[in-house]
Amino acid sequence: MPRIITLSEMQSYVNKNITASKELFESSSFSLENYNEYNPYTFVSYSSKDSEYLPYVLKILTNHGAKPYVDKGDDRLPNPPSVKTAEVLKDTIKKSKRMVVFVTTNSKDSKWVPWELGLGDGSKSNNDIALFPSGENSYETEWLEQEYLGLYRRIVYGKHTDYADDIWMVYDYQTNTATALSKWLQ
Repeated sequence: MPRIITLSEMQSYVNKNITASKELFESSSFSLENYNEYNPYTFVSYSSKDSEYLPYVLKILTNHGAKPYVDKGDDRLPNPPSVKTAEVLKDTIKKSKRMVVFVTTNSKDSKWVPWELGLGDGSKSNNDIALFPSGENSYETEWLEQEYLGLYRRIVYGKHTDYADDIWMVYDYQTNTATALSKWLQ
């Protein structure tokens, strides 16, 4: 049975691999040379309250072939955020090949996550968007089916009929079907 990874599992990984996690986070920062139509990328949306867990998400995506984009370190983004921020993010989402939304209970309070997901929904097919959910418990997933979150597939870990070992997959809970994450990211 596929399951979401808990926040404590993510935190344990980040704590054990702190140097590698920082390097991965920095390598996911924007540079014009790394992102173009010949080198497709995956836009990663997340709440700033969940930044401590982001290296885990980036590691999973990178290990499965993604070139993740995160807004941290993107020197095109002004500080504090402004209309220019929205313009840059809108263009970046539109040009991305895939969109992954790291979803926790903090996401609903974010100003940016619902907006970014809405932009992705308007410019991509549902097949190009996946939620990467995490919570306190791997079995409490009812919140993922509420409102608009129920429209999207989820990145989860577990058994898949085509593989002997547990794998990361993009799971459609409505049809009970899944695609290997590495295949989805191609």
